Amino acid sequence: MPRRTKIVATLGPASGSDEVIGSLIDAGMAVARLNLSHGSIETHIEIARRIRKLADERGKVVAVLADLPGPKIRTTTMGNEGIHYIDNSVVELCSGDSPSTSTTISTDYPNCAADLEVGDLVTLGDGGLDLLVIAVEGSTVKARVMNGGTMRGRPGLHMPSERISLPVPTDEDRELIQSVVLPAEVDFVAVSFVRNAEEMKVVRDLVGIGGPRIVAKIETPTAIDNLDEIVAESDAVMVARGDLGTECPFEDVPVYQKRIIQTCIAHAVPVITATQMLESMITASTPTRAEASDVANAVCDGTDAVMLSAETAVGHDPALVVRTMARIAERAEIVADFERFARTIGPDRRIASITAALTHGAWQAAVDARVSAIICCTRSGSTARSMATLRPDTKLLALAHDERTMRQEVLTWGVIPMPLPVSDNSDEMVADAVRRVEAAGHVREGEVVAVLTGAPGISGSTHVLRLLRVGQDWI
Repeated sequence: MPRRTKIVATLGPASGSDEVIGSLIDAGMAVARLNLSHGSIETHIEIARRIRKLADERGKVVAVLADLPGPKIRTTTMGNEGIHYIDNSVVELCSGDSPSTSTTISTDYPNCAADLEVGDLVTLGDGGLDLLVIAVEGSTVKARVMNGGTMRGRPGLHMPSERISLPVPTDEDRELIQSVVLPAEVDFVAVSFVRNAEEMKVVRDLVGIGGPRIVAKIETPTAIDNLDEIVAESDAVMVARGDLGTECPFEDVPVYQKRIIQTCIAHAVPVITATQMLESMITASTPTRAEASDVANAVCDGTDAVMLSAETAVGHDPALVVRTMARIAERAEIVADFERFARTIGPDRRIASITAALTHGAWQAAVDARVSAIICCTRSGSTARSMATLRPDTKLLALAHDERTMRQEVLTWGVIPMPLPVSDNSDEMVADAVRRVEAAGHVREGEVVAVLTGAPGISGSTHVLRLLRVGQDWI
């Protein structure tokens, strides 16, 4: 059985060459992530083109995900040597462009004093420095250093998400959608610091009909509060544990991760678990045992994909990290209790009733008839995603007419995308689908397969489940 948990890998300075991108594809990368916070417009468009070329040369299907920066707030420069802040000292926070000092921290966020309140916690970097707001006096915020440390460069400044008055998407996000996301024809666009479903609707309007699928990054307590409505308005979701961990107690992050994954599966929305999964491999040749357990637990939780960030963007051996993550996922899938999804999440699936009934029927048939594969003839991929919510213990194939749908379905748990020419005849389409799956080596003559299909050329029309024996003449 092929590995069913997908791998998302971030490209960066260590992985921008054709040689390394090719090695990442060979190692098992299903989705290449472009971080639009860094790099030029021209570079991102060119990399997206090269990813597709290299994947085509290998006969692989690889999707491209563009990650928007969102409302990133940073301090002004603290220099290469850095500034050390002492426990219990008091510093001032203010908006402006003056360099930060040991007593004053300046930020590019214009509404710092207007938006913060006494009692708010402000974090610099990834938890490197915590400040407690003790007073707001005009345009200046006074804060006590709760835990000291040295800050360098321009660290990010994290304030409670409900206080941030910047819009999502930001003006920069809107510009990047027009200049990178749409021209590069990426398959997914990730929206940072989502707080509610309305923000996702704005992005959907910006990318337009037939544009990339939109991914909600869950990284704030507000997003957790509005989780169901955000998931319902999204095409995929990312558990962005880095920023989520700076805004929530760290002990809550694993609980939120499980809740987000369960909610996404119920909605038939693919979910990516991200941040610090194999972080030690930025420099090391093997992960820590805790990191291996973290990846394995996400797999057992049922995540569709696991993501690598700095490990592949700036790490010393990006392909090795992907191979390592693939090995961990493969091993975890052997012991994972995927059957529980049909028993527990199945009855609570928040999808169309006809699709729910047919996909549950296909799952039951896979068990009773011991089918070798479930084949979804799909236009939009929704049937394959609905089928994947039950985590069937058999091969799951999505045969689509559209190349972009094939690339987008590569993110979904267990789905193997394949091309299927357009046909006006349902019987001919089914016969062609089975022949193609057999020719690709996924099934053999005499084996039983389940085929889900609908009216040719009509999205969302799945209404037929067939059990067929490979090699039989049905027409």
